[in-house]
Amino acid sequence: MEAWGPLACFTRPELKVERVSYPTMTPSAARGLLEAIFWKPEMAYRVERIEQLKPVRWTRFRRNEVNNSIVTRHAYESLRANTGYRYDAAEDRGQRVIVALSDVAYRIHATIRATDRCTAPLPKYRDQFDRRLARGACYEQPHFGCREFAAFFGPRGSAEEAGAVTVADQAGIPPIDEIGLMLHHIEYLPKGKERYHWFRASLEHGVLHVPDRPLAPADVDGMPGAEGRASADGVA
Repeated sequence: MEAWGPLACFTRPELKVERVSYPTMTPSAARGLLEAIFWKPEMAYRVERIEQLKPVRWTRFRRNEVNNSIVTRHAYESLRANTGYRYDAAEDRGQRVIVALSDVAYRIHATIRATDRCTAPLPKYRDQFDRRLARGACYEQPHFGCREFAAFFGPRGSAEEAGAVTVADQAGIPPIDEIGLMLHHIEYLPKGKERYHWFRASLEHGVLHVPDRPLAPADVDGMPGAEGRASADGVA
């Protein structure tokens, strides 16, 4: 499938204060986009590679963000105690710089794998996904990293048909672009904790190949969430 849009931000988790994007889509963002189109508990997506259809273009701007998030546990406790729980976003708002990508387009290659709940043949889910993709159906609007950055999507060739990709765009993609450590997937642990798994990423002629297995924890010492932490501190 292909996806394109005017803005994207796939936030690097090691940069804490301001949002700075990776130069290309991450596998976790690609899975989120696929699941917005079609998902069942009986299946899981395995992203194999992501093609970058346009050269990297950076943009920088400020946007309003809240400095804190509502703690669900505190809200429930206040409701049970009937003490009230007030949060005013206007009073907690601040401006932050975001370094994002502009005018992006990607081709996502993925397979569907069965979970322990699966009772039907996998082609059934693939065909359901293809039908929803062809007619533009989705459970929620797919996005590129942040919900404000909406993604248009369609089958292979849709980006070119929509005028989002041209032959000249391919000429501007460098042969090799080293990215460094990138989020592979998030493992959900008991008691609301998460563990992040990483891999060494690079673009080869605009193609990001995603390994089946991430790096061992010892190879990513110092990266956020390598040992598992509370989900409230998760990667955006």
